Amino acid sequence: MAINLSDFENGKKYQGDYDADLEKLHDRLAELQSLHIIHNCRTLIVFEGWDAAGKGGAIKRLTANWDPRYFEVFPIGAPTPEEKERHFLWRFWAKLPRAKEITVLDRSHYGRVLVERVEGFCTEAEWKRGFDEINEFEAQQRDISTHIIKIFLHVTQEKQDKVLKERLKDPAKRWKVTAEDFRNREKRDAYLEAFAEMFAETDTRWAPWKVIDGNNQKAARIAVLEHVVEAMEANIPQEFP
Repeated sequence: MAINLSDFENGKKYQGDYDADLEKLHDRLAELQSLHIIHNCRTLIVFEGWDAAGKGGAIKRLTANWDPRYFEVFPIGAPTPEEKERHFLWRFWAKLPRAKEITVLDRSHYGRVLVERVEGFCTEAEWKRGFDEINEFEAQQRDISTHIIKIFLHVTQEKQDKVLKERLKDPAKRWKVTAEDFRNREKRDAYLEAFAEMFAETDTRWAPWKVIDGNNQKAARIAVLEHVVEAMEANIPQEFP
């Protein structure tokens, strides 16, 4: 079934006991990480989505109770001059998880078919070829038993604007806002087109996308953690030695 972002704009408030449910999810995620370590698993968790969609907050809650020796979060920015001289996937190989490890990407190798496409940082031929290259890259990871979880956080233009304004008013959060946030905002239609094609081309059997409505912060965070729990339970043996 095709992914349509307009289906994820309800913004419905979380109906449960947020603090209690978050604590239960933290406990379960800690247990799952123990199983992940014991059974020598590898997991790659990819976060994509709009600026100010809540990726950082979701990642913070996701990893809150994990043993830091066995996971790492990589915030992905613009490639360095050295990285630009190589294939766009080159810089991601060194970030892939080893046995027992979980790697979390805050933005990812999908930059080739998103920001690089929209902003003209690569040619049309390069980003079109990127779909096949990304699918093959992810298939290779699955072939060596790396579990891939891909999450996209969606927010409306109104929600994004509200969050950006709140950040500008708060000195402790103002540093999160960059000129790129507003540049990207002006090209929302182009990004919507790029997202739609990304989902159509890369929502694969071995690495499916999970879109989450980010218009209510608490509901989105719970949804992210629940999805990761469900995915890890499906991929990790549940027996302790």
